[in-house]
Amino acid sequence: MKMTFRWFGENDDSVTLDQIRQIPGVKGIVGFLSDIQAGEVWPLDRILDYKKNIEDHGLELEVIESVNVHEDIKLGLPSRDRYIENYRETIKNLGQTGIKVICYNFMPVFDWLRTDLAYKLPDGSEVLYYDDDKLKGLDPIKLVEDTEKSSNGFSLPGWEPERLKELKKIFDLYKGVNEEKLFENYRYFLEAIMPVCEKYDVKMAVHPDDPAWNVFGLPRIVHSKENLDKIINLVDSAYNGITLCSGSLGSSTKNNIPELIRYFGAKKRIYFAHVRNIKILSEKHFHEVSHLSSDGSFDMFEIMKAFYDVGFDGYVRPDHGRMIWGEKARPGYGLYDRALGATYLNGLWEAIGKMDNKK
Repeated sequence: MKMTFRWFGENDDSVTLDQIRQIPGVKGIVGFLSDIQAGEVWPLDRILDYKKNIEDHGLELEVIESVNVHEDIKLGLPSRDRYIENYRETIKNLGQTGIKVICYNFMPVFDWLRTDLAYKLPDGSEVLYYDDDKLKGLDPIKLVEDTEKSSNGFSLPGWEPERLKELKKIFDLYKGVNEEKLFENYRYFLEAIMPVCEKYDVKMAVHPDDPAWNVFGLPRIVHSKENLDKIINLVDSAYNGITLCSGSLGSSTKNNIPELIRYFGAKKRIYFAHVRNIKILSEKHFHEVSHLSSDGSFDMFEIMKAFYDVGFDGYVRPDHGRMIWGEKARPGYGLYDRALGATYLNGLWEAIGKMDNKK
């Protein structure tokens, strides 16, 4: 297991590489060029400069999150081939610089969704919060405006302003897209990029829908064991895999996270793991918490043990953290609570390994 930490770059993150370097056990960065819009090529020189800066700080860069998929690809529009060709070129450029895994998603319109980005817990910390009943009464455009206002001045991954300005037009286009059609468009995309992934040794790791159900009438397909199994078989390649996100999949009470880890881990199709805890209040109603098992609804020991039992040797990162100790940062992506999370997960991993060695 390689412990990593997501970083948005020097000009778009409150957290510095020097700070990340001091977190015990963190060896690598999960990188992102936040100014490059979905559908554009990631230039080779930009990637090289970005990687050199990270390596100069004593850290590795082998995972990218995310190379966002242009909406025309998901919609299956005639213009998709141009954007797919750009995506193929980006994979080539990333592979040539030593990137091993690309985390991406295939969620229509919204990368992730919450109804409150600063829900206050009894201890005074602030977390991301979701209430499906509240979402049903919201206008999507108003939600986008409120989300941007609550971002503490930072860009939000998957919430590109240029794309969301055309929200009504995009919603109209999706009226003709159901889950079956979305799967067809997904297959088309994978068939086009897999040869490049195989040539340049870059694994694609799809991130689950967050939350794990349809929103605003938009189809979502990456949210269950059955659908994830279908996805890795759309193109049966060792380079077509998943990002196992405990918080996203676990938002649905239908998903047993340790079971999913063992199932897809046995198939060797988990290339990246986002490990976090959430507190499920009721069906489709949850908020995020610290990584500690007792703070939420997940047994984090069992989650990490499942990764250990399948011999997982891929990349892991602590996921969304609380805002604590007066920190002001991108919601979910401050330094302090994610650093605590990384240390906690490393501690569980060490303990599980030592328990196994004593058998």
